[in-house]
Amino acid sequence: MSDGMQPLEPKAGAATKSPLLEVRHLKKYFPIYKGVLRKLVNQVRAVDDVSLFVREGETLGLVGESGCGKTTVSRCILRAIDPTSGEILFREADGRVTDLAALDRREMRRFRPQMQMIFQDPFGSLNPRMTIFEIVSEPLYVNGMRSKTEREDHVAELLRLVGLRTEYMARYPHAFSGGQRQRIGIARALALNPRLVVADEPVSALDVSVQAQVLNLMLDLQQKLNLTYLFVAHDLSVVKHISDRVCVMYVGKLVEMATTEELFQAPRHPYTAALMMAVPRPDPSSRDIIQDLPGEVASPANPPSGCYFHPRCQFATEVCRTQTPELREITPDHFVSCHRAEELHLAGIKVNQETQI
Repeated sequence: MSDGMQPLEPKAGAATKSPLLEVRHLKKYFPIYKGVLRKLVNQVRAVDDVSLFVREGETLGLVGESGCGKTTVSRCILRAIDPTSGEILFREADGRVTDLAALDRREMRRFRPQMQMIFQDPFGSLNPRMTIFEIVSEPLYVNGMRSKTEREDHVAELLRLVGLRTEYMARYPHAFSGGQRQRIGIARALALNPRLVVADEPVSALDVSVQAQVLNLMLDLQQKLNLTYLFVAHDLSVVKHISDRVCVMYVGKLVEMATTEELFQAPRHPYTAALMMAVPRPDPSSRDIIQDLPGEVASPANPPSGCYFHPRCQFATEVCRTQTPELREITPDHFVSCHRAEELHLAGIKVNQETQI
């Protein structure tokens, strides 16, 4: 990407549905202070020049190792934290496009109902002192629905929608399993009829069998309610199951973005291919040996020069060590940040290959 704030425009032949959300050159730096006088000595580049887009009605998976910045990206998009710089362009129902990054807290109130979040921990994200009715109806009350009868009717409909019984409204979170608590979290996120739902590792704390149930529920709700998902995860098998397109992050940067089928069958960035090799194959006859990447993940407080992945990349050349690669479109709807993307032939995973989900 150039510094001229150019949008990510897919080439002819790619899907052309207008983006609901477009992020341009997003950065989030956290300061590091030292000493009694709190002198600024460095910054953690948690998100370092990320550009992506989410089309209306699709699921965009955002994947990477722990600490790569994917959760920080999602929280910046929702303005739960303020970005250091960049644009967060959100298209409203009437077609107007607003830069959320430029809004203050009061101006953001109008957009809160349209953008909701499903949290990672179904145990920690629900107030143990509130009933399920109070938890799910709180957004309704805050946004003007004062009638308790109306809220009870709405909460009952939401619980039915996520597969829970309406008589559960009077119970407290401790009475439910992890999967049921996450369904309650989903009901709360859907209370205000949002257009964009950010799911931050929504199934990572659940058993595998429950993961599949929650993922299938999310897919059903997407079809019924025309939802758009930004799905944050570290598990590629989960991302492959639910996503239409996938973004891969490494040390605060976006290294690859493509449709799920193309990304898994033909990755163009060495880091993406390395993640593919780490996906377990539930096949007793398989003799594949999972090879760990050499070296350590770069520190976002002291990243290497050039491509951040070059110290661990077997294909790195001198240009990788000295020049930062730009995110560019190499085939329709397939963006990659690698100097050698066109010449490398990397192994992927067949999309119809069975995984643990």
